[in-house]
Amino acid sequence: MKLLLVSDLHYTLKQFDWVHNVADCFDTVVIAGDHLDISSAVGMDVQIVVITKYLRRLQAKVRLLVSSGNHDLNGRDASGERVARWLADARGLGFLVDGERIEVDDALITVCPWWDGPRGRDGVGELLARDAAHRKARWIWVYHAPPEPSPLSWTGTKHYGDTDLVGWIHQYHPDFVLTGHIHQAPFRSGGAWVDRIDTTWIFNAGRQIGACPTFIAVDTAAMRATWCSLAGNEIVELDGSPSRPVTELTRPWDPDSDPNPVQTPHLDGEPASPTPRPQ
Repeated sequence: MKLLLVSDLHYTLKQFDWVHNVADCFDTVVIAGDHLDISSAVGMDVQIVVITKYLRRLQAKVRLLVSSGNHDLNGRDASGERVARWLADARGLGFLVDGERIEVDDALITVCPWWDGPRGRDGVGELLARDAAHRKARWIWVYHAPPEPSPLSWTGTKHYGDTDLVGWIHQYHPDFVLTGHIHQAPFRSGGAWVDRIDTTWIFNAGRQIGACPTFIAVDTAAMRATWCSLAGNEIVELDGSPSRPVTELTRPWDPDSDPNPVQTPHLDGEPASPTPRPQ
C-alpha cells in the first residue's frame, strides 16, 4: 500500500488542492486532523461546508481516511465534551471518519477521534479494544495528537502530546500511528517527523506555509517512509533498527536514486494542472 499522510491543513485551500492533485499517486490518503482553522476570519459553518465538499471530491479519486483534531470541534456530546459533529454527520459520504475502520490488503486501519475529556478518552480506549479483535497482519492508527514524550510532540520548548497514546501503544503494539498536531516538531532541534516506540512507527509530517503541505509517503511494500518539506526531504527504512533516536536512521532523499513519492517533478511545489475548487 502506498499511503499519503498530511495533517493540520487548517483551511489552507491551496494545500487541499495539492492533495487532490497528487491523490492518484497513492492507494490511500490520510488527513490526520485539523482540517478547519478556529482563528480564520471565515466562519466555522462556512469552513465545514467547503471542506466537506473537498473531502467528497477527494474520496472520488482515492481511498480517504479523515480524523478530527482540536480545531475541528463544533458540538458537544451527551457528556458535554466537545466533538467534531460535522465529521460524524459526514459518515456515509464515502470517506472514513472518526470511529470507523477499514481492512486494506493485510492491514486494518482505525480512525480515532480527538478526545476532549474522560468520556472521549474512554471511548477511544473502547474503540481500540474493539478493533484489536479484528487485527490483521498490520494495524494502523490515525490519531491526531502524537505521543508524549516523543520528538514528534516537541514544540522547541516543551512536549505537548498525548500520554494516554503511549499507554495504548505499549498495550496493543500497532505497526504505524499517523499523527499531526505539533506543527513545529520536524523543524526544531530535538524534534522529528518519525519516531519508534517498542515496535511501533509513529509519524508527524508537521506544517508549512505555501501551496504544498509537508507530507509523508509511506510504502508498506518497500517498508520505506519519505518526508517532504521546504526544509528538505528525508527517508527512513522501516525495517531498520528499532533503537531510538530514530533520527539517526534517516537519510536525505536523493532525487537521482530515490523514487519521487508523488511521481511528478513538482515535489516541492504545486502540481502543474490544478483542478477547479468546489463551489
